[in-house]
Parts: sequence; structure tokens; C-alpha cells
Amino acid sequence: MRALRILLIVVVILGGLFVIADRVAVNFAEGEAADRLKATENLSTTPDVSIKGFPFLTQVVSGSLDDIEVGITNYEAAAGNGAEKIRIDDLRADMRGVEFSGDYSSATATSATGTATIAYDELLKTAKSEPTQVAPGVTANVVGLSDGGNGKIKVTVEATVLGTKLPEPVSVLSSVTVIDGTVRVKADGLPKFGGVEIAESRVRAITDFQQKIDGLPGGIQLDKVQAAPNGVEITVKGSNVRLAG
Repeated sequence: MRALRILLIVVVILGGLFVIADRVAVNFAEGEAADRLKATENLSTTPDVSIKGFPFLTQVVSGSLDDIEVGITNYEAAAGNGAEKIRIDDLRADMRGVEFSGDYSSATATSATGTATIAYDELLKTAKSEPTQVAPGVTANVVGLSDGGNGKIKVTVEATVLGTKLPEPVSVLSSVTVIDGTVRVKADGLPKFGGVEIAESRVRAITDFQQKIDGLPGGIQLDKVQAAPNGVEITVKGSNVRLAG
């Protein structure tokens, strides 16, 4: 019995040491992965990297990690014209089946899903915020975007008729979709500007707009989008997503 107790104590001690070593190793690996991702994507801040699953060391031996969560704040994505950038406030991605090289210089995830948020004031930069003529004597421009409820964007437009600004801005609920990496905002109806009849195409030139978003980390792509209280929430996905190298 004494020998059995000693054996159990040794097993418990070794198990505890293994857990400690495993957690130390995973913390080190998370830091290394964050630094490599920052360098690969040329990020201004270090991303959050969390390696899931236990034990970590056995995953390392197999050369594949089951699940890695990545968080990037204030990511600047390309706006599609090669010069402009659009800020993504919060990008969260769940990477599955991450294969890495023997020297850890490269890592690729079999699949990835996640979410991102674009603030309304950032998306507003895409809309026509400067007064534009929509009819003789009538100019209009978008002055605000906000949550319209039920997944809609509320587009607020200010208009001037014959040199007089209308006392109150007009607003319209708009649907937001994503097609081929482009976020598109389209009014469900058309606002009226002081009772003046204006061709639909001229009104939509103001109310409707789109924003191309390129160059998301690792090659992930936009999937779905909807309006939310703090901005436009986007679902992203990808396959063979490069984390480093």
C-alpha cells in the first residue's frame, strides 16, 4: 500500500508538472504566433491569439492545431481602389485545422469563420456627403447613417430646395448586402424633398452606395452583412487561410 501511495503521488506530481509545462508552452506559442501575424499582415498593433484544446504539446507533436482564435482591432482593409483604406473596428476569426511548418515559420488553417464590425461613421465616408444636384434647384447629401432596426440601415439625407435648406433632414430605411466582397446599401423606398418630383435614378445616386473591401487577413472573404446598433456587422469565412509565412 505504501508503494502504491508513493506511485500515486508521483503520478499526480508528474501530471501537475505536465500541465504547467503545457500552459507555459501554449502561452509562449500564442505570443510567437501573434508577433508573426503582426509582421505578416503589417498590423499597427499586436493581435490577440488564443490556442484552444488541451494538451497543447501533443498537438505540436502532430504538426496540427485544432482551433486558434484571432482578434484584431482597428484593422485597415483596402477599399478597392488601391489607395483608400476602411477601418474595421473588431475582427474576430476562429481558425480550424491549423497546419504549421517544422520551424513554425508558416501556418495555414483549413477553414476559418468569424465576424467583423464597420462603424457607421467609417461607412459614411463612402456615401455622397457633399451636396449634389439631383434636380434643377435641388441639392442633397447624406449626413448620417445609423441602425434602423430589423437589420436595416437608416440613411439620413439633407436637402436644399431653391437655396433654402429643408427644416428637417429626411431619412429612408435601406437594405445592406454583400456581393463579391462589396458592401452595398440600397434604399427600400425613396425620400421626398419638399414635394419636388425627382427621377428615381437621381435620388438613388444619393441614397445608394457601395464599398469594396479587399485584403482581409489571410485571404478571408466577406460572407454576410447586416445593420446593428454600433455599425455594420459582417460575417467572414475562408479556406486555406494563411496565418503566417
